[in-house]
Order: sequence, then C-alpha cells, then structure tokens
Amino acid sequence: MLDTNLRGQLKAYLERVKLPFEIIASLDDSAAAQEMHGLLTDIVSLSDKITLKTDGTDARKPSFALARAGEAPRIHFAAIPLGHEFASLVLALLQVGGHPPKIETGLIEQIRNLDGDFRFETYMSLSCHNCPDVVQALNLMAVLNPRVHSVVIDGALYQQEVTERQVMAVPMVFLNGEHFGQGRMDVEEIVAKLDTGTAARDAARLNAKEPYDVLIVGGGPAGTAAAVYAARKGIRTGMLAERLGGQTMDTMGIENFISVLETDGPKFAAALEQHARLYEVDILNLQRAEKLIPAADNGGLVGVRLANGATLHSKTVILSTGARWREVNVPGEREYRNKGVAYCPHCDGPLFKGKRVAVIGGGNSGVEAAIDLAGIVGHVTLLEFGDALRADAVLVDKLKSLKNVDIHTQAQTTAITGAGGKVNGLTYTDRASGESRRIELEGVFVQIGLVPNSEWLKGTLELSRHGEIVVDARGQTSLPGVFAAGDVTTVPFKQIIIATGDGAKAALGAFDHLIRSSAPQAIAA
Repeated sequence: MLDTNLRGQLKAYLERVKLPFEIIASLDDSAAAQEMHGLLTDIVSLSDKITLKTDGTDARKPSFALARAGEAPRIHFAAIPLGHEFASLVLALLQVGGHPPKIETGLIEQIRNLDGDFRFETYMSLSCHNCPDVVQALNLMAVLNPRVHSVVIDGALYQQEVTERQVMAVPMVFLNGEHFGQGRMDVEEIVAKLDTGTAARDAARLNAKEPYDVLIVGGGPAGTAAAVYAARKGIRTGMLAERLGGQTMDTMGIENFISVLETDGPKFAAALEQHARLYEVDILNLQRAEKLIPAADNGGLVGVRLANGATLHSKTVILSTGARWREVNVPGEREYRNKGVAYCPHCDGPLFKGKRVAVIGGGNSGVEAAIDLAGIVGHVTLLEFGDALRADAVLVDKLKSLKNVDIHTQAQTTAITGAGGKVNGLTYTDRASGESRRIELEGVFVQIGLVPNSEWLKGTLELSRHGEIVVDARGQTSLPGVFAAGDVTTVPFKQIIIATGDGAKAALGAFDHLIRSSAPQAIAA
C-alpha cells in the first residue's frame, strides 16, 4: 500500500511510540475496505507496539479506530487517510502511542478540564488543505480528554451521508449530532467555543500587556515579514491575527515565491510562523481587531480594540489585515453559502463528484478552478462578465481542451437559486443579446478576486474608493505612526512575494518613525 520511501519515513516516526495500542478495523467486501486493510497492515508491520484487529462492529464500513490497551477507542477514521490527511493519521498514531503534543501546557489543561461529553464528526476531503487542522485538533482533544470522541469521515467515501446531512463544504463539523462549524479551525478556536470563559480571561490578560514599540495587525505574509524585520531591530514587537498565515491558508499551490520552487499554502504559513517565533515577537493568535484608536496627541500611543473587549497600545501600528474572496452579491449567494455556493475548489470540489457546477470568474483563479473541477465533477460551466477570459494563455488553452467544460463570456450572473436547502441552479444575462438564461446545476464556485479587510477602519484613516488603505512609498498611512502593508493597501499587484516585501518596508518605515519621534528636541536659541 505504502511505497518504500513513505514506509521508511513512517517507520522512523513510529519509533517514537511509547505505549502499546490497537487498531480496530470494521471492514466489508468493498475495494475501499481492501485498500484500507492494506494500509493498516503496512502500519502494524512497522511497529511492535501496534496490533491490528479486524473484528470491528462500527456501522460505517470501511472504518478503523485507535485505542490504547484497556481503553475504548476515541479516534475513528471512516476514511483512508492519505493525501493531505496522511499527516493527521501519523499524528494520531503517535499521540495515541504516548508521544507528547506540541501545544502549550495551559491549553492542555483547558482541554482536560472541559466538562461534558463531546462526540465530533468531521466531514473532510482528501484534497482539502484546511481539513487537517480541524481533524488534528479534534483528534488531539480526544487523546487528552476521555469524554471527547473524534470521528473523521471522507465525504467522497460516504456520499450518501454527505447528501443526507447536506454537507456541501468541508471541513464541516457536527457535535453530538448538531452542526458545530465549518471551515478551518485550530485547537484554540475549538476549545474557545466550548469553554465560554475563554474570551473574558483573554481580555484580562491582553489588557495587562505593556505598550509595544510596534504592533502588527494581521498574521499573513505582510504581517509576518513586518514582525521579523521589527523584532530584528530589537524593539518590542507584537503581532495579532485572526489566524496565522492569513489568506495563504486558502492557497493550494505556490510556485512563484522566488527561491522556493514549490510549496502549498499551509506549509508556507507554518514556515511564516516558525520564522516569526525565532525572534522575540509576542504572537497573539485568534484575535480580531475591531477599532483603531488614533493617538490623543503627537507622539502618543495608538490603540487597537479587540473583539473580546481588550485594548492594546503601541507607539506605532502596522495594518496588514489582507483581503478575502469577493462575493458576487446576487440573490441566493449568502443564503446557499456552504450549501452549494463555495469559494475553495480544492477543498469542496470532491463533494461534487459527477455533478454539474459553475465557476464565476475568468481570471487565473477562475480558470484554474474550472480545470481542477473538470477532473472531478460531471460538467463545468465557466461564466465571465467580460468579452474574453483574462487568465494566462496557457491556462485558457488547457481549459478549452477539456470536453466537459462550457465557457460563456459576456455573462452577468443575476441570481443563484435553490430548493430544499441547497443550490439547484443559477441565472445569468447574456450581455451581448440581453437575454436571460438559466443553468441547472448543483454547485457554484465564486472566483472573482479579492476585497480588502478594511471595513473596521472606515472613518479613521484614508481609504481608496475600493476600500484599500492609502499608503505612501514607506507604507505610511494618513495617520502619523500608523503604517500598512500587503493586500489591504493601494499597493498594486496582490502577490505573496510583494506582500512580504511590503511588510518589511512598513517595519523599516515604522522603525524610522520611532527613531525620529524619540530623538531629543533641539534647544531653542
């Protein structure tokens, strides 16, 4: 099942297993069950502390569970966890086998002290790069707390369940049979949702922090670059973020960051965090900024108020809150989000296997999405508002070679329709003829660019008509001591490599501001 290279890597990892445990498989006569049995047989052959039983009675077949000797299983895989989920499998094997988790002691205690019985079911796809974060977080919680159970379900393997529970976006999590959440979540976010006292404790802790020399709002490429450059100057640096990595967490392939031949978004985001943690950066993750408070006087402290009620203060602030997927803003889009309307073809594409979908947008992201989806779904219709596709010629040529793709230019989407709680089609206007047309389908993927995350700054500093923060050549905004960098600004060409350079520039601009504003004043003659 596993190739020689992968077997060698897995064997090295499994040497860290300290406690014996069992894998209990529930199998049937399907080809998937044979594949799962082959994988499990390979695993147990690589460690004398792991045994395999094939007499499992789980209702989901094929599936398998992990259990320490004398304990009931708390981690279940209704999946063959390869692809992006292979790392989740390896971590589960190690942690059930006694290898210590790499999270803060306080968070471990918080998980162990959760009061209640929690049975999580996570629907994922093997091509989803956000799913492993959720899977790994819930598996870890199940290892640490005997009242937590984690069930991982491959939506492509259990399509009837996906249909019955109307799972149309992954990762999607159910807790004790009720919808809990969807999208990327890490262990801190999940615990915060379960432990209602977390926000108040966070606010008290953050309010007590001393002012920073530079406080960076945003943890993507621009924010991380700013943090590294600022910390290297030896000044007190803080970085707060809703999620470390920013939009790169939603990016699949990265092949244009010079000197890095090829990587993917989550790996790149992990490298960003690792680099920042090499320096004395006070990283405040899972924190949402809600208000910028300008300094009361020249040289005073700038405030940043957070969603939990805390306020941080700093001599300078760098805003690097990035951007998010732009919405079509037509009837039905928000109503059917995660019910057929999606924004990540890599994550949610497998849920539409054999079905009809549309892609809205004819730029690089839209054409790439259509190409990817064409290999999974039954049929793709691409709609572009302009009179020609805007993607690179090589992508357009590839798209036009695919037999299960239709392309409509001069097509203005007017509504997304649905019935029974899920998408069943869309309507668009042919701008050349003025005729209204309808397409019957099951999914709509929106790929029409980005909108800056700057709504919380309106009325505080200068924004462009597109909502971007207006900056000068040094990254300075219209407010003294407040700088900005990356996709949230007026800097053209929203690219990762540009954002990192922009963040470095803003940090140097902030440092220069600190030097000049703290210089001794000349004595008047």
